[in-house]
Amino acid sequence: MSLDQSQRRFVIRQKLTPMVNRYVVHAAGPNGEEGPVVAFAQQKRMAFKEQVTFYADESAAKALFTFQARQLLDPGATYEVRDVVGGELGQFRKDFKASLLQSTWHLRGVGARADTTGRERSKLVALLRRVWGFIPFLELLPFAWPYHFDFAEGGRPVMSVDKKIGLRDRYVLDIASPDLDRRLAVAQAVALDALQSR
Repeated sequence: MSLDQSQRRFVIRQKLTPMVNRYVVHAAGPNGEEGPVVAFAQQKRMAFKEQVTFYADESAAKALFTFQARQLLDPGATYEVRDVVGGELGQFRKDFKASLLQSTWHLRGVGARADTTGRERSKLVALLRRVWGFIPFLELLPFAWPYHFDFAEGGRPVMSVDKKIGLRDRYVLDIASPDLDRRLAVAQAVALDALQSR
């Protein structure tokens, strides 16, 4: 099965491996259960520019799309999402200034007139995540509470990403907009985990 533009819900699960982030993307069933694998993402090792490549499955034999930072070591870098032949699908970036208090991202598809803005749903959880990193020894442990992002354009819901409670990072991506390219949405959802601490 492949990423289908009609699919509205995906489950993204991080695979724990040393040295590199890997993610398995499933189409979600009607009750939210994990369905068939539709993509497998792997972060490029030791790259000068942050890059994540998405493949059709875990064999990594067939590339589907990728996202890569335009700039080197920039906390507010723009990431371009491109298909397998290099065609641009869209871009996203973290709003560094706004993210000091509440993580904020801007997402834009090709030809879109305005950004879709995504923010952490809970200001309290956002504050707790920031305090967590300053408490001695706690910063060595993963943040225990789930966090959620809502993306909207002009007040209209576009997509949401909900982190679920569990030992491994697991996210549910719900897409409200039929026009949002599913590859761009999945790339942004993976970036929320892979790049959130940048």
